[in-house]
Amino acid sequence: MIAIDTNVIVRFLTQDDERQYKKAFSVFNSQEIFIPDTVIMETEWVLRYAYNLSPKDICFAFINLFGLKNIHLSNSTFIAQAIEWHKQGMDFTDALHLAQCQQYEKLYTFDKAFSSKAKNLTRCSVISP
Repeated sequence: MIAIDTNVIVRFLTQDDERQYKKAFSVFNSQEIFIPDTVIMETEWVLRYAYNLSPKDICFAFINLFGLKNIHLSNSTFIAQAIEWHKQGMDFTDALHLAQCQQYEKLYTFDKAFSSKAKNLTRCSVISP
């Protein structure tokens, strides 16, 4: 199994550089691939800010990418939950934080928007310290 970085995923999804897309395509079609959570978070950021993709489009791309049989994630349940909450309007990174912390009693943040959007989603209270 190999692991990949953000730029390989971005080339594969956007096809904005033909030479690099072909190499990324070859990797995706010939390898068992692990994608770290940090790479997923960075990919979402790049697609949102550099490519101006909407949360809906990013979620669609992630669902299709992570549904490939050769893709492996650290915890697909957490990633799926984060994608669902992102579809509902939560910042993707905040959604991933909450998905990974939902078994805890509290998640402290100074981010009021995060606290508001996380209300009643899990038993973990997202609150100010």
